[in-house]
Amino acid sequence: MAGIRSVISTLAANGEEMMGPEVILWHYPNNDIMNGSLLTVESNHFCVLKSRGAILNVYETGQFPIETPQRPLIGSIQQAFYGGQSPWQYEALYINKAKLVVQTQGLALSREMAEMTYNVDYYIHVDTKEDAIALVQHMPYRGHTLTTKDLNAYAGPVVEQAINQMIQLTPLESVNEKIADLTQLVFGHLQEFLKVYGILLNTVKVLVHPADPRMKALIALKAFGLTEREAVQYYTAMLMAEKGVVSAPNMAVGLPFNIGGALPNVAVGSMLENVADGGSNASKLT
Repeated sequence: MAGIRSVISTLAANGEEMMGPEVILWHYPNNDIMNGSLLTVESNHFCVLKSRGAILNVYETGQFPIETPQRPLIGSIQQAFYGGQSPWQYEALYINKAKLVVQTQGLALSREMAEMTYNVDYYIHVDTKEDAIALVQHMPYRGHTLTTKDLNAYAGPVVEQAINQMIQLTPLESVNEKIADLTQLVFGHLQEFLKVYGILLNTVKVLVHPADPRMKALIALKAFGLTEREAVQYYTAMLMAEKGVVSAPNMAVGLPFNIGGALPNVAVGSMLENVADGGSNASKLT
C-alpha cells in the first residue's frame, strides 16, 4: 500500500458526485489518506483536513498534496502495511458552499386557538473558511453525512417558536396580513441561531393557512365581502351541489325550496288561522 499516491475527492468509484443539493457536509469514508495524497477540492466546496481530531488546514478550489509532519512509527505492523502511517490518521471533511434550500413545516395556534399550518423555506450557504471551521466544530453529524434534514432537526424548533410568538397574538382572519412581519421575525431568529454553526442565512419564505380545509374555504368566501352567515350558507350550498342536491341554490340565497304544487313548510299558527277563516287563506299557502 505504501508508495500509492491516492487521490481524495468527492467523486465515488462510479464517478457519482457525493455532494448533492441536500448535503451540507460529507466525510471522506475511506482510510487511505496518507502523507503525500492528493486532495481535490471543487469550486463549490471547502475541504477541512483533520488529524487526530485537530484541524490542520482548510482548502478551497484546487488539488493539494497532503504534507504533514511524520508521526513516530509504532510497531512493525504499521511499518510493513502502512509505510509507517496508521489508517484514519487524516480525515477530509468536504463542506458544500453552494446555496441550499431547507424546508420545514408544522402547526401553530391563532388567537382563537384555531390550528394553522405553516410552511417555511429558508436558503443557506457556508461563505468563508472560518465558517467551514465553525460548522465542523459545532455541528454534530452521524455517519459520513450532514444533510439539510439533519440541520432542520436543530433549526425547526427555532422556526416554530418564532411563528407561534406572533400567530398566537393574531386573529385568524388577519394572519395573512402579518406575513411580511412574520417572515422578518423568522429571519431574525433563524439568522441568530445559524451563525453559531457558521451558516449564513440568505432568504426566508413563509406560508401560513388554516389547517382545517372548511375554515380555509369560509375565510376565502368572506374575502368576497360575504358576512359570516352568508359564507356558511354558500359553503353549505357548494357541498350540496357537489352531492347533486337540487336545493343548493336555495341554500345559497337562504330561501325555502318547493317541489311542484306541494305546500311549503309553514308555522302551525298559520294553519290554525286558515281553518278558522274557513279556508279563505288556502290560496296563500299554495
